[in-house]
Amino acid sequence: MAIDTALSSSPLGVPASEKDAKALQFIEEMTRNADSVQEKVLAEILSRNADTEYLQRFKLHGATDRDTFKSKIPVVTYEDLQPEIQRIANGDRSPILSSHPISEFLTSSGTSAGERKLMPTIAEEWDRRCILYSLLMPVMNLYVPDLNQGKGLYFLFVKAEAKTPSGLVARPVLTSYYKSQQFRTRSYDPYNVYTSPNEAILCADSFQSMYTQMLCGLLMREEVLRLGAVFASGLIRAIKFLQLNWKELAQDISTGTLNPKITDPSIRECMTKILKPNQELAEFITKECCEEKWEGIITRIWPKTKYLDVIVTGAMAQYIPTLDYYSGGLPTPCTMYASSECYFGLNLKPMSKPSEVSYTIMPNMGYFEFLPYESPAPALSRESPPRLVDLADVEVGKDYELVISTYAGLCRYRVGDILRVTGFHNSAPQFQFIRRKNVLLSIDSDKTDEAELQKGIDNASLLLKECNTSVVEYTSYADTKAIPGHYVIFWELLVKDPENAPSDEVLNQCCLAMEESLNSVYRQGRVADNSIGPLEIRVVKNGTFEELMDYAISRGASINQYKVPRCVSFTPIMELLDSRVVSVHFSPALPHWTPERRR
Repeated sequence: MAIDTALSSSPLGVPASEKDAKALQFIEEMTRNADSVQEKVLAEILSRNADTEYLQRFKLHGATDRDTFKSKIPVVTYEDLQPEIQRIANGDRSPILSSHPISEFLTSSGTSAGERKLMPTIAEEWDRRCILYSLLMPVMNLYVPDLNQGKGLYFLFVKAEAKTPSGLVARPVLTSYYKSQQFRTRSYDPYNVYTSPNEAILCADSFQSMYTQMLCGLLMREEVLRLGAVFASGLIRAIKFLQLNWKELAQDISTGTLNPKITDPSIRECMTKILKPNQELAEFITKECCEEKWEGIITRIWPKTKYLDVIVTGAMAQYIPTLDYYSGGLPTPCTMYASSECYFGLNLKPMSKPSEVSYTIMPNMGYFEFLPYESPAPALSRESPPRLVDLADVEVGKDYELVISTYAGLCRYRVGDILRVTGFHNSAPQFQFIRRKNVLLSIDSDKTDEAELQKGIDNASLLLKECNTSVVEYTSYADTKAIPGHYVIFWELLVKDPENAPSDEVLNQCCLAMEESLNSVYRQGRVADNSIGPLEIRVVKNGTFEELMDYAISRGASINQYKVPRCVSFTPIMELLDSRVVSVHFSPALPHWTPERRR
């Protein structure tokens, strides 16, 4: 009763427990005093790293105030810091970026010169990141009741570690988390009970890990209240895995014996305590999975599922129709915003529509600045440093590029994410993730980014609705072999009614719909300059993009962090895609374009 009284008038709502009450109160305190928390965080970062080579280079002389920091420390990219990062990777143990020893490198899903970026981190950073993890369920409990009455079926994976020349581990951020003491020895929490045993999550063999996690999810189907993966693509991959392997899984359940393909000793040992013969369940799995139609398969197999816990913002938005198809339209809350460099914030309204998701930046996670974003963005130089905006001073409706300073030694580092301010919770701003800054496609003077390409896909997809068809997956490349060059878009389609599949004419019109969605520079190139040829859509066989992911994983990509590349150029990938093409379509007409008026 005291808890209800204490927080009943809070903007966040009434907590489910005393532990939740403390978490929600922490959120309120941090966001109510966002600017002072930021000031304290910056002072801590600068004072603890005052003797590092990097900060001494800019002659701060021990100053920890904002004005001195902003006047002396440049805004940098990964390429600017790469020499220092490489020295650490090669074994230089002097305090280059951080006064605390670099404990490992977190490999970013972004690249530099074709190589994965290495983000230095320190041991204490996981304590800070775990604070953010601890806030997710208390917020979720405000919107979905009784989540402590069952389990979560999450498909979580680790990647085999690499070593730098100095012997430091380099691994994806989530692999680091799953292998951390904080995760492996986490205390019992009824709101965070998973069906997947740690042994399955920590198995580096992705097939054995997926098989075991799916098997456990089936065995505990009546207890599952939420399904999840890191990205929407990961959950869809799990459903496709079930489509391919349900017979073997049903056999294991029927006999109570584990598939001999699962050879990991720790998995086999833990599964002896979980797997028992269950003929009734095996027959149920067989009955549901042998059907050709898989619409609503998630709620048919896991009937108590309340929501899907996956990221569906940004590039992941195109998976929403497929998730809706498999789940019957279950909610898809996006709970947090994070990267390898830093964890940023959480979604205080997790049940909002994916298109309306905003993340509240938690000011204790690092020091955050914001570079006003213009398109095209102006070039920055150290001679004329940009004027960055503090966290509490951003303006609603404006777009910014995120710039961070971290306890691990990144200072005024450009993350490359473009965010739009949608509002405030107390004094902490809320942001919608808009896009990554990088341009995807260019033939001439045109520049098409991921957001524009996604918009084109969305608009073209509207033409497929009458055929009960949706785009499951896509990628692109700029074909410059012919003159003029043109955009090529690879589509994998989900055709729900084969007798009403989209015709060639419909798919040709999809090409034109995409072109109409692209920017005026592109359309001018098509209409007036004749510098860009008609856009082309190549429809590929079902399963093509799964093969693409398998290929990427075979070359060292992380199954957790893998995202379908929205633009491809690597020859083996191009050959794989082209070998799966079943039909080719071109824009049948020129898109609309009129000269812009200039003032």
